[in-house]
Amino acid sequence: MNRISRFLLRPLAYSVLGLSLLLGATSCTTAARVGVTSDYDHSVNFRAYRTWAWYPQQRADTEGGPAQGYESFLDRRIRAAVEQQMGTKGLTMVEATASPDVYVAYSARVEDKQRSVASPYGPYGYPYYGYGYGYGSLYNRGYTTEYKAGTLILDFIDASRKELAWRGQGQAQVDNQTISEAEVQRIVTSILGNYPPQDGRPTSSQAYRE
Repeated sequence: MNRISRFLLRPLAYSVLGLSLLLGATSCTTAARVGVTSDYDHSVNFRAYRTWAWYPQQRADTEGGPAQGYESFLDRRIRAAVEQQMGTKGLTMVEATASPDVYVAYSARVEDKQRSVASPYGPYGYPYYGYGYGYGSLYNRGYTTEYKAGTLILDFIDASRKELAWRGQGQAQVDNQTISEAEVQRIVTSILGNYPPQDGRPTSSQAYRE
């Protein structure tokens, strides 16, 4: 291989290396981050809650399981994750007819979204050298990527007052049209990381959890 060929192939090699490194870092970061928000009724004494039950009029999830008289995979995953995490919070699950302190309801959805990225890198993860023709300035404007976002909302309803006491929401990038077991567990754990609310914590704040 002559000197000119090696010179021309060097940017390509750097580009492929940059692509590999960026994709690896991006996939790990994306898979780990959950956007979390929460809000609550400041008049509620959450420490007084000891027992909980699923809200008896739970709506069907996005796969329509409960409406058909059976549990969908997503419904089963969400319920298992919530029940496990509620136990770690010291709350005991009871039947809805056993007069619990609080009811829990959820809603879940997966949506197609777009993300705008302002970067000197192109959509393939490596800088455009341009070879003196000005391509770099074109790609410095950024680019748009498409992805699927899984959103889960958990509502805590005060059983005695029949009023919403606490709401937590988590959103993360997912791989498919449904939310996998690992993704559900990660989102639920992140949401309930904000429960019980503490005085001085913002009522609605955006946070990213690993």
